[in-house]
Amino acid sequence: MIHCPKCSFRQPEQITECLRCGIIIHKYRRLQDSLPEAEASAAIQPEPTPGVTEIIKELLFYVKPETNLLIFGGRALFFLIIFIWGLKFILMPMSSNYVFESIWHLINLPFHEFGHILFRPFGRLMTSLGGSITQVLMPVICLAVFLIKNREPFAASFSLWWTGQNFMDLAPYINDARSLTLPLLGGNTGRTSPYGFHDWEFILQETKLLRYDHVLAKSADLFGTILMILAFIWGGYILFRQYKNIFRDTPKSVNHLS
Repeated sequence: MIHCPKCSFRQPEQITECLRCGIIIHKYRRLQDSLPEAEASAAIQPEPTPGVTEIIKELLFYVKPETNLLIFGGRALFFLIIFIWGLKFILMPMSSNYVFESIWHLINLPFHEFGHILFRPFGRLMTSLGGSITQVLMPVICLAVFLIKNREPFAASFSLWWTGQNFMDLAPYINDARSLTLPLLGGNTGRTSPYGFHDWEFILQETKLLRYDHVLAKSADLFGTILMILAFIWGGYILFRQYKNIFRDTPKSVNHLS
């Protein structure tokens, strides 16, 4: 671990750009070496240690000082698409089966099936539950990587959207635990399949919670809706801050041309 020469933030040695203040570490050190001793001493005075709130705000709402107009336009278009798509997920009733007919169900399905394999060593109950756990865990992992490693809150906001969509994707499956009418992988339904093939019938039956299937399904759908709305707010705020960067830099460009 090393300390940033400007703000003294502790971070891995291989980092080239400070995770907190954003300086290029080797360039800043080179600048220090070229300064007179008094100026260099003043330049390396550590800033006050930020509190937890400041660290969280910096993590969630970090925006690079310069904003590329082309990238901003692409992100704005992408945000509009997932906003409209997300509204359809939110407004469509669970009984419409819209979420199962969406392409996102096909995207989530491989992670769900991999989860059954991943959790198989932990017993039959965890094997059934592991599909749903892994399905939700995948976008959460993406969120953490985008936020902490890549410092891309906008991409992290989409991962939060995807997490919410996964909860919505699970809701009809949970809701079907007693009726067993949804088509499953292979074309069967829970009624025509052996016991244990329908994950949530098995999970809720084994845990004596089968009578709460509708309550749990509505809770999963509501939680997914909340996460999706938070993703809209988060991603929209990041775009707003990037737009302000463009607006701030525009007068400089105009003055330069004139």
